[in-house]
Amino acid sequence: MSGPQCCENPPTLNPVSGSGHVEKLGGLDAYVSGSPDSKLCVLLISDIFGYEAPNLRALADKVAASGFYVVVPDYFGGDPFDPSNQDRPIAVWIKDHGWDKGFDNTKPVLEAIKNKGITAIGAAGMCWGAKVVVELSKEELIQAAVLLHPSFVTVDDIKAGKAPIAILGAEIDQMSPPALLKQFEEILASKPEVNSYVKIYPKVSHGWTVRYSIDDPEAVKAAEEAHKEMLDWFATYVK
Repeated sequence: MSGPQCCENPPTLNPVSGSGHVEKLGGLDAYVSGSPDSKLCVLLISDIFGYEAPNLRALADKVAASGFYVVVPDYFGGDPFDPSNQDRPIAVWIKDHGWDKGFDNTKPVLEAIKNKGITAIGAAGMCWGAKVVVELSKEELIQAAVLLHPSFVTVDDIKAGKAPIAILGAEIDQMSPPALLKQFEEILASKPEVNSYVKIYPKVSHGWTVRYSIDDPEAVKAAEEAHKEMLDWFATYVK
């Protein structure tokens, strides 16, 4: 279940950050970056803080610069988790924004992306978003999956996934501790038909890839290492 680590280091949301733009796709607002002429798309599915997080948009721009058309949907309808709202703790907020709803809302987004001429789609999910990505993999709606410090993802989810999958986890993580990631790795090793990669990053905590301080060189370096792994995975399997 969602816990305190999901809520740590909340970003200062900025609706105008990034070099991309916001448009409607499949009924959702989405931050879009990259060439509309690209045939390859990466879908970035946010954590509970949503699609206006500056670090997430900077990551979208970075992925776009490598040649992908990048889409970051607003799954929460302008209602990302607000840790300062004591009347609506995470256990209450999540009832309105379950991953199952996120999965259902992704289907029309994918159709809208394909209508733009996209021929291959990879999806990366952070925390809350990782569960949505796993569900997309089960239904073979994407060509490749990346999970970054996942929440809610179970052993059964990993057993059922069908797309090539990379799992990037943190050494200090109550949501997906290293012991669980080792289980994921064992399951994937028994599925040779599914290309996979599992890495546990030392000395980092849940959320490190998007909820880091840009003024902390070590935090930035750790996040960038994970970003490179993610990009390499998509370069290999989304083509």
